[in-house]
Amino acid sequence: MIFGIIVAGGVGSRMGADMPKQFLNLAGRPIIMHTLETFLECAGLEQIYMGVHPEWMTYMEELIIQYVKEEDRLRVHLVPGGKERNDTIMNVIDQIEKAYGTEETHYIITQDGVRPFVTKELVEEHIRAVVRHDAVDTAIPAVDTIIVSEDGNFIKDIPERKYLYQSQTPQSFRMDLLKKLYLELEPEEKGILTDACKICTVRKVPVYIVAGDAANMKITTASDYQIAEIIAKNRR
Repeated sequence: MIFGIIVAGGVGSRMGADMPKQFLNLAGRPIIMHTLETFLECAGLEQIYMGVHPEWMTYMEELIIQYVKEEDRLRVHLVPGGKERNDTIMNVIDQIEKAYGTEETHYIITQDGVRPFVTKELVEEHIRAVVRHDAVDTAIPAVDTIIVSEDGNFIKDIPERKYLYQSQTPQSFRMDLLKKLYLELEPEEKGILTDACKICTVRKVPVYIVAGDAANMKITTASDYQIAEIIAKNRR
């Protein structure tokens, strides 16, 4: 089975808003609903799970009732999020296993709840890729020169830009593989994780790259939100 996982367990502290950023209004709907609606358009996602901050579960339930058609609600399941992004993903995996078992043929397509401009085509490309490669990331070539500094004061290295990419989501995995790799990590290895694909690279498991899109932006700061509003209005 193919499962969609929308990670929306954060509180959006960098946004400075009075609610988590995934619930802020964007072109008439909460940011999170843009993401969910795209997932619901993908018939290949048999069930969709949302990892939500425990204090906002009831609020998310109300949004689903308000914005999602009754016939689509049966595909949507809410799970309390964890402290970190990967904790939320593991919480969701546990719920999937309880409902559908631990088959090797289970795959997950994970997406940031605050990337509202993900396309149906990109999600469908991940569905095709993950069954072939077991671990898949989304990335675009780096546009700016990237510098490396260990102390924040002096440059240590400037890698060749042609080898650098900016990672996005979706990130997709064979579910049992990701969980196995995560459980094998030492505490210090978990401490350096930035996303789910890092779980694979730490354990030298190859991750296939699907081409992303610069418009598939993540809304993190207030300026990101302003840019997203412009994009959303132009897409109406």
